[in-house]
Amino acid sequence: MADLQRGDIVPTKNFREARVLEKLGEGGQGIVYKVDYGGDPRALKWYFAKRVKDPKKFYENLENNIRTGKPTEAFLWPEDITEWVGGTFGYIMPLRPREYVDFSRFLIGRSVFAGVTAMTNAALQIVSSFRALHNKGYSYQDLNDGNFFINPKTGGVLICDNDNVSAFGKSSGIAGKARYMAPEIVRGGAPDKQSDRFSLAVILFLLWVGSHPLEGRAACPPCMDARSERRIYGEKPLFIFDPEDASNRPVPGLHRGAITRYPLLPPYCREMFAKAFGKTALLDPAKRIIEQEWLRMFIRMRGEVYKCACGEVFFSDPASANGCPKCGKPAALFGYMKTPRYNLPIHQKTRLYACHSHKDSDDFQTQIGQVSATTEGCALRNLSGERWKIDGRVLEANGQIALAKGMKIDFGGSVAEII
Repeated sequence: MADLQRGDIVPTKNFREARVLEKLGEGGQGIVYKVDYGGDPRALKWYFAKRVKDPKKFYENLENNIRTGKPTEAFLWPEDITEWVGGTFGYIMPLRPREYVDFSRFLIGRSVFAGVTAMTNAALQIVSSFRALHNKGYSYQDLNDGNFFINPKTGGVLICDNDNVSAFGKSSGIAGKARYMAPEIVRGGAPDKQSDRFSLAVILFLLWVGSHPLEGRAACPPCMDARSERRIYGEKPLFIFDPEDASNRPVPGLHRGAITRYPLLPPYCREMFAKAFGKTALLDPAKRIIEQEWLRMFIRMRGEVYKCACGEVFFSDPASANGCPKCGKPAALFGYMKTPRYNLPIHQKTRLYACHSHKDSDDFQTQIGQVSATTEGCALRNLSGERWKIDGRVLEANGQIALAKGMKIDFGGSVAEII
C-alpha cells in the first residue's frame, strides 16, 4: 500500500480506527497525515514500505516505546501503532499546534524569536527533554534540525520523529544526517547517549550562533560529496573557533552568524561551546558535556538577561551593575542575589525559580518569587507556598518584603544574600 487517500481508514493495535483527513507533509521515511482517530484529531506517520531497514524490528521498537511512554510532555510521542496494511504500517502521534514552527525556519531567517529569554527557554526545554530521555534509558540516534518545533514567542519546544528512539544498546537502523552526527558515528560507529550529546551540542550552537560548529574555511570544498562529509564531520573535525588551530575559521560573507553572533554570547557560554567542540570531546565520547552542565549554564543565562532601552543584554558580571554593558546607560539594577550556584541580577522584573532557592534543584520552570519596583528600590514577593526566614523574620507565603543590601534569605534548603 503506497499513499493513503482522504477517507481511507486504517485499523490500529488499540482497536481504534484512523480516518485520513489530509496530507501534512512528506519525508524520506514516509508521509504524515492528519487523521480522525476515533473522534480525536491526531497525526499519522505512514511509512514507505521499502524505506525502513528491518521493518519487523522497527515495528517492535515502536510498540515498546508506546508501552513505556513519553519522557516529557515536549515529545510528540507515538501513542498507537497501526496494523500492517499492504506490507507497511504507521503510528499515531499528537498534532503540532499552529503556533509552533520548524526549527529550520529560524536557521534561514524565516522565523525569529521574540527575545533572548525565549531563546534561553527553548535551550532549557531542549536540554531538559534529552536529559529525561537519557535518564529513561533511551538514546535518540537521529537528532537534527528537523526534529524540533519551537514557539517563537515563548520558546516552548516540541520534539517529533520519535520513532527512531531506541533503548540503550539497540539501534533503530536510521543513519541520520552527517552534519549532525558525532564523529565516531560518521566513521561507522553505533549511536548511543554520548553521540546524542554531541548532536545536542550542535543543535544548541545552531540555535545561538546560526552557523555549524565544524563548518568553516576547511569545510568549503567545491562540492560537498560523501568523501568530504566523512573528512569534515568524521575523520578531521575541527571547531571553527578552536583556540589553537585557526585553519577552520568562519569565512566572511559566508558564515555571518558565527562572525556576528558568537562574540555576543557571555564568555562562559563561549567557553562551554569551546569545550563541547574541543579536540578532547571530538575524539573521546566520554568527555562530552552532559545535560546537567548545559542546563545550569542556560539557567544562569536566562537569569542574566536584562531589558535595556537599547535591547536585551546579559549582566554576566556584578561589575556591569553600574551601567548597561551594551550602551553604557545607567541600569535599573538593584544588585545581585548570591545563591549557592548563581549570582542572579535583581531588577524590577526578576523572577526566582526553584533552582535558585534549592542548591540541588535544576527546576527552571517552577516560579517561587517575583521582584517588583518600589519607590525606594525593589521588593520580593514569596510565591513558593512556604515560609522563608529573612534576617530573623518570617516571610509568609504570598508575603512581600523590601530588599536591602546584605539581606540574607533562608529558603529552607539554601541561603541567599543580596549583594
